[in-house]
Amino acid sequence: MVARPAVSPRAGDERSPVRTADEKPAVAAPVGLVRADLPFTTPVARTESQPLDLSEFDFSETAPEFQVEVEVDPIDAEAEEAAMLYAHGQDVAVRTLLENASRSYRSGAGERLWLMLFDLFRLTGQRVAHEALGIEYAQAFEKSPPGWREVAPTGPVQAKVVGTALFRGELTGDNDTGFAAVREALGRTSHLRLDLSKVRRLDAAGCERLLALLRQAHRERREIELLGRDNLAGLLDPFVVPGRAQDQACWLLKLEVCQARGQMEAFEELAIDYAVTFEISPPSWEARRVMAAEAPPLVASDQLVTEAYVLKGEIKGSRFGDLPTYAAANDPVLIDCSAVTRMDFLSAGALLNILSSVRRTGRQIVFRHPHYLLAELFRVVGLTAVADIVLARN
Repeated sequence: MVARPAVSPRAGDERSPVRTADEKPAVAAPVGLVRADLPFTTPVARTESQPLDLSEFDFSETAPEFQVEVEVDPIDAEAEEAAMLYAHGQDVAVRTLLENASRSYRSGAGERLWLMLFDLFRLTGQRVAHEALGIEYAQAFEKSPPGWREVAPTGPVQAKVVGTALFRGELTGDNDTGFAAVREALGRTSHLRLDLSKVRRLDAAGCERLLALLRQAHRERREIELLGRDNLAGLLDPFVVPGRAQDQACWLLKLEVCQARGQMEAFEELAIDYAVTFEISPPSWEARRVMAAEAPPLVASDQLVTEAYVLKGEIKGSRFGDLPTYAAANDPVLIDCSAVTRMDFLSAGALLNILSSVRRTGRQIVFRHPHYLLAELFRVVGLTAVADIVLARN
């Protein structure tokens, strides 16, 4: 037979051209792209016996059309949304979101959404709702719910360096070492948190020495904030017996503890018993000396003095101008958030900017006792990459 020439398609003919057996189809680039834009740079030969070698592909990391989709954990997503809403004052929306979440997640990792809701009720003064949630929590997770803790009145941001001293030994009159260390610590800071949570025994002479330190601080316009008040009150109770005119310093220190805790009724009842027992006028109630709600003890080890950068109240638009100076002089860098009620996104971002530079110097950074809504905000902005976050104990 006479060979016929290959047929060439006419203009506008949309049929595929006829190819010989030896011809291979050409790879056509997508419209608008040249070969350099393709995600691979060299042709890849493949046979049935040769597996595809993915190393021959050159994926561009900058190509805008190349998107990597990451699966988002639904609990993380809801926690992030709740934290952002709370940071910007959307309390009603936060409650709705977290209450819906508490109905959906009743075990496992969803517990953190419940803990955020507990903190929302506590921070906004909703005690009845807090207690009702506690009943549901106990049934769902089969353990005790977080307890109610009063929140100090909110106000503008306050940030200052506060010293924390763990009282060493017992609160007795012969503990010269313990009291000398407290005096030394008080001389180094205008605000000293004195942690008495480790004390297991006291006597009237020890109480008198502690009262003398409190009076000294008041005269010098300094402040001693007592931590471990519940422990101290329990140790004082056996010494405070109406009608028994002994251990007067123990009575006065118990009145001081009631004053610090804001227990006005208990203070007045004790003051009457004191006046009858010792036949002298009792100290007067001073509302200005009521301390903020006590945070968990800040000192976990036997370290004597730890300087902490303390944040309080509602923090909005803060630049934390004195934080770099504090951080340059301390390692670890301890930031106490136990009295923070709310922080906005811009302030959290400012913290990240400062602490990222601090972390590059090799210093350890620790946030102590933020509530769960604040801790989730820290996670959103990326502070967990530069700092450790120690949540308050239940």
